[in-house]
Amino acid sequence: MSLDDKLDRVVARHEQLSDMLASTDGSDPQEFVKLSKEYSELNGVVETIRELQGVREEISGLNEILEDGESDDEMKELAAMELDELRAREPVVEQNLKLMLLPKDEADTKNAILEIRAGTGGDEAALFAADLFRMYQRYAENRGWKVEVMASSDTGIGGFKEIVSSISGSDVFSRLKYESGVHRVQRVPDTESSGRIHTSAATVAVLPEAEEVDVHIEDADLRVDTYRASGPGGQSVNTTDSAIRITHIPTGIVVTQQDEKSQHKNRAKAMRVLRARLYEHERQLIDAERAEARKSQVGSGDRSERIRTYNFPQGRVTDHRINLTMHKLEKILDGEALDELVDALVTEDQAARLSVDESVDG
Repeated sequence: MSLDDKLDRVVARHEQLSDMLASTDGSDPQEFVKLSKEYSELNGVVETIRELQGVREEISGLNEILEDGESDDEMKELAAMELDELRAREPVVEQNLKLMLLPKDEADTKNAILEIRAGTGGDEAALFAADLFRMYQRYAENRGWKVEVMASSDTGIGGFKEIVSSISGSDVFSRLKYESGVHRVQRVPDTESSGRIHTSAATVAVLPEAEEVDVHIEDADLRVDTYRASGPGGQSVNTTDSAIRITHIPTGIVVTQQDEKSQHKNRAKAMRVLRARLYEHERQLIDAERAEARKSQVGSGDRSERIRTYNFPQGRVTDHRINLTMHKLEKILDGEALDELVDALVTEDQAARLSVDESVDG
């Protein structure tokens, strides 16, 4: 299907929705909300279509002036100058439209569950996991997002074996979804007396946080175990069985939660994490096309691929998926320059999706 055919279909659907909304009697509020949302989403696309049509009409009119033997030289000169500007503008508007017409990831507007785990490298990997968490925490603050720690396991020396948090705000998942994968660090640990560079790693998983309506969980599919929470080294931090372990029997997904003293609060947090993991599990099963796209962007679902290296001696960060190196390590870890990396990943993703879209049309 050509671009013009797609644009005609969008305009026709927008007009159809306008008629449907005008004639609705309000007896089905959910249907009205659904139609209103689709109509609102198409408004911007239709405005850009009108802009493109206007540019094309102006180009046609200016060409007529240039081809008209009766037009004077001054008018032709002005027309030629304006024509150059419009010809430069036309492909920009077309590109914007193509991006607007790309299929949306329904999870982009959702909040996210961020899971960071220390990988190879012992205490140094745990310290790096803490560095990554602080990076995302500062990045979230810069964007006005809220971060809530849901579960953590610290090493007692400032590192994290694991930390799970919820990040809420505007379009959180759309920005953080590119962070899933293995992050590698190269630096001299504080404990290294010989000054030798060590390589450690941490895994990051970003899941869209699911609402109850997104994922239906049967009570019969859950096995819930309670146990006494314990702190570092087996030290008891609670005298009651407040810790929760929830197993989703059909998928084998297990979530544990012990940070709260209340069993009820631990269960609520565990269910939020379980819903997010099940939602992502279902998305990957149902939407094979999206899973393939994700694999090309951020690595395989098993998170076994290295996506980024943070090299302290050289002060650089390299994202291996797009071969981008930035000598802004401190600013990235402070959350300031992370947007530059994310923007580059978004652009690369859009280019890849446009390429697939155009090859299918061809």
